[in-house]
Amino acid sequence: MKLIMKTEFDNLRKNSLHQYQSDANGEKQVVKIYFGELLIAKMIKLKKSIRYFGIKGYAQYLLADDES
Repeated sequence: MKLIMKTEFDNLRKNSLHQYQSDANGEKQVVKIYFGELLIAKMIKLKKSIRYFGIKGYAQYLLADDES
């Protein structure tokens, strides 16, 4: 996975074709976005640090949102 921008992560999360799950454990929070069974992106929040990651080729899932 590679770093992506927050806006790209939000577009993936808001897409009705995608499901997401959130998990919090102490100070660490993880949000994972799935397309079917495939993990396509995740956000990791640890203390005040927030990082967004996407799989290689995540942009094709952004385009799928724009077409619908």
